[in-house]
Amino acid sequence: MLLVGCLLVGGAACPGDPPPACITVDTSCAPGYVPTFQNVYANTIKASCGTTNSSCHSASGRAGGLSFADEQTAYDQLMVGGRVKAFDAACSEMIVRTSSPGEDYQMPPGDALDPPARCALIQWVHQGAMR
Repeated sequence: MLLVGCLLVGGAACPGDPPPACITVDTSCAPGYVPTFQNVYANTIKASCGTTNSSCHSASGRAGGLSFADEQTAYDQLMVGGRVKAFDAACSEMIVRTSSPGEDYQMPPGDALDPPARCALIQWVHQGAMR
């Protein structure tokens, strides 16, 4: 599965090998903001993945069947199928894809998230991916 647009799963948008099941992550990194889902959604997911400016996972884009157009839908869809595995950032597909700059499966495609945004995602998942 491919994380399309910013974060997650979808059709074959990029060629190459599939992402690994798990990677090494630094959970002691410095997040750009307090890693709650509300902040993760507002500062990273909506801004980078679910708006008309980056429409892969907007209400109209829905790449990989994912819509991040509203916070509840985004959370519900991230918690399905290994996209986010609470307390297991290293093996959550969202983290694997957003923490792999330069790989074919990197999300968002093109411009990787900056390290503080990636760290906030990692810490949110590591702390239990609570809503």
